[in-house]
Amino acid sequence: MNWFLIALKKYATFSGRAQRAEYWYFVLFYILILFGLTLIDSITGSYSAESGMGLLGGIFTLLLLIPSIAVGARRLHDTGRSGWWLLIALIPLVGAIVLLVFTVQDSTPGENQYGPNPKGLSS
Repeated sequence: MNWFLIALKKYATFSGRAQRAEYWYFVLFYILILFGLTLIDSITGSYSAESGMGLLGGIFTLLLLIPSIAVGARRLHDTGRSGWWLLIALIPLVGAIVLLVFTVQDSTPGENQYGPNPKGLSS
């Protein structure tokens, strides 16, 4: 949960680097919270099967849109790639697979053009 809060504190910080733990814990808690809100939406009747989302889930998604993009860009920076690579997710299936491969890769050791390694590795 600490990693999720760290990512939220860097709400719109698109510069710098985010190690794998920060990114994947953010994704994990995002999915868990969204699942819980979807459950509440379905119980309260505010879930729409047509849109696949409920009121609370929609608000949560909108609130975390910018932090999600920011932590994704910082994660790509950690692997030595530009944050613009997030746009590859717009390509159905292939884009998601490529982005998954990029985000599971280890950090580039030492400092890169986006800043020092958040793990503190020197080389």
